[in-house]
Amino acid sequence: MLELAILGFLYDTPLHGYELRKRISALTGHVKPVAESTLYPAIKRLEKAGLLARETRPGTGAAPRHVLTLTAAGRAELRHRLAEPADSDITDENSWFTLLAFLRHLADPAAQAGVLERRLEFLRQPTSFFYEGDRPLRAEEVEDPFRRGVLTIARATSQAELAWLRRTLDSLHASAG
Repeated sequence: MLELAILGFLYDTPLHGYELRKRISALTGHVKPVAESTLYPAIKRLEKAGLLARETRPGTGAAPRHVLTLTAAGRAELRHRLAEPADSDITDENSWFTLLAFLRHLADPAAQAGVLERRLEFLRQPTSFFYEGDRPLRAEEVEDPFRRGVLTIARATSQAELAWLRRTLDSLHASAG
């Protein structure tokens, strides 16, 4: 998720590390804050793989700034990760939001639709946070008001996402056809 966010934000524009960290935190920070000890090793891995380039520019103060840009290989890698996301990128809500934030960089509407169809298929599978044996429980079947709240909120979120997915897929299919 972190590498995808780095590639996605740098696809938009060159950034220095601090600005990149702020943007990633705004996207995913509500779930897991992005620590420098996590971000900078990920940047170094991507740079070593030839996906990022670093340029030193004068800073506004005394210290120079290291501006990161995406290489052609980095652009191709982002498009590859968007076109063929891991199953966890489809099923994990936080990874899904990160993927969705950059899906516009996958220029082919049919490829975008393919990713959305995978999410739609995942959401159609019966699931719950709570089970009776192997059977998923619905909110109406749970007496605990707090667990019922979890299930009620999850249902409303899923219904909103399903409606958005259907509308967006219709639009993508119309523009691809």
